[in-house]
Amino acid sequence: MVSRISDKQLWWLLIGVALIWFANLEYRTLIKPDEGRYAEIPREMAASGDWVTPRLNDLKYFEKPPLQYWATATAYTVFGEHQWTSRLWAALTGFAGLLLVWFTGQRLFGRDAANYAALLLGSSMLYVMMGHINTLDMGVTFFITLGVFSFLLAQHSGSTAQQAASRNWMLLAWAGMALAVLSKGLMGIILPGTAVFIYCLVQRDFTVLKRMHWLAGLAVFLLITAPWFYLVMKANPEFFQRFFIYEHYTRFTTKELGRYQPWYYFVPILLTGALPWTVLLFDSLFHIGKPRSGDGKPFNAALFLLIWTVFIYVFFSISDSKLPSYLLPMFPALALLMGRRIVEIRERLLFWYVAPVVPVGLLFLVLAVNVGKFADTPNQIELYPHYSIWLVTASLILLTGLLGGMALLWKGKKPVAVLAIALTALLSTQIGVSGYNTVARERSAKHIAEAIRAEVKPSVPFYSVMTYEQTLPFYLKRTFTLVQYQDEMGFGIKQEPERWVPTLDAFVPVWAAQPEALAIMPVYVYPQLQQLGLPMKIIFADTQHIVVKKP
Repeated sequence: MVSRISDKQLWWLLIGVALIWFANLEYRTLIKPDEGRYAEIPREMAASGDWVTPRLNDLKYFEKPPLQYWATATAYTVFGEHQWTSRLWAALTGFAGLLLVWFTGQRLFGRDAANYAALLLGSSMLYVMMGHINTLDMGVTFFITLGVFSFLLAQHSGSTAQQAASRNWMLLAWAGMALAVLSKGLMGIILPGTAVFIYCLVQRDFTVLKRMHWLAGLAVFLLITAPWFYLVMKANPEFFQRFFIYEHYTRFTTKELGRYQPWYYFVPILLTGALPWTVLLFDSLFHIGKPRSGDGKPFNAALFLLIWTVFIYVFFSISDSKLPSYLLPMFPALALLMGRRIVEIRERLLFWYVAPVVPVGLLFLVLAVNVGKFADTPNQIELYPHYSIWLVTASLILLTGLLGGMALLWKGKKPVAVLAIALTALLSTQIGVSGYNTVARERSAKHIAEAIRAEVKPSVPFYSVMTYEQTLPFYLKRTFTLVQYQDEMGFGIKQEPERWVPTLDAFVPVWAAQPEALAIMPVYVYPQLQQLGLPMKIIFADTQHIVVKKP
């Protein structure tokens, strides 16, 4: 069994996984939109000293709460403004999620299940990828999981002799939900709360609600969340409508954000995101065990985890706003269920659960060899072939791990087989993610920043005309004046309209009045400005952007 590994060996395994996990944070160039946006907001926060009102391009930005901005701004202050510090919060919370799954699994289902669960989560493709991309999803996943798992541990410790432990776990659950709210909004409490209610209905057991420690829990929740909401609404009266109404109700119920996808959108995401454990995932969901019901019956942690994962999937499937990362909160719970199940099954059965992934690995290899054929633009035609070697290497490592793991399973060596498959799957995904740097130029402005840095001075105004390159502010360490462009900054522009130029015609006298000035624009905009008679000298040009200065 996995638990027979000594504590010393487990520590070495933890160190090895940590090295693979954190090794590539600085390697990749930031890409737009999310990585640029979530690197820049905390940079502006640290530069301005205003840690209450988030700003993007010096415009009020109330789409999300500030916890990750605070964490990243702190990392910038301590370690400097780097690519790795911008991604550090996602990587840390992702890695902490592995430890949280191990700790919770050990208490709920035993040491073997815990070891397996941590390995499975740390090798699931979607989880690994999102732990290395600078978005808010991994942070909120960790804290919402902390809330849910602490709730499970509180119910698990619900006997009279363990009332103090149950109370402490429940208070930690409230704290986890509060930090999830500060990470990404009300989903941090609405989703766990709804899952608890559904569990009570399914089990016909509402005594769970009597063990929530409501007064102390709500006090902890408000102590964590209320100060920032009070301060931000005091400084910005418009915050309430934008954050609570638009960012929650409107985003979920309308297609306004352009993220509408059909109901089956998440099917392929779940199937590929759970690789290489997809078949085991479904087996685990179908082998929860007979639900217990009625007052006084023990709390069924496995059933709650099943309800949680199904609810998350259904909730976001019916939403009119969908992104692949929205499924991420499912994965820690799925890992616990898979870890619990894998202890029970025979090696030969697990062999047949892994076998269907081999053709998928072969498909990945074929796609990797031919990735250049998927190029559409001149940039892609130039860059995609360079990505091929990374993807081929990742596919070969995955296939090696799968075939080696299957051979070990056939010999009855389940723990070593799972370890081999998990480590090679983690390494494979990391190589694939790292290799994206070969094509990142198409979605990054780092090369633009390096080319024009000598021309950029704090005293010289810089205009962004009919575009906003999300990564350029971070690399140049400055903001821009937008010209005939709003997009997600439209709300901030309405609050402070003096910070932008609404039309190209209005831009003409603004440009003329400046002794020195810079501007970046899409290549198709340059002829339009020439027709308007703007004096310009090109200092950078590629297939996507042109940067000019006033001669």
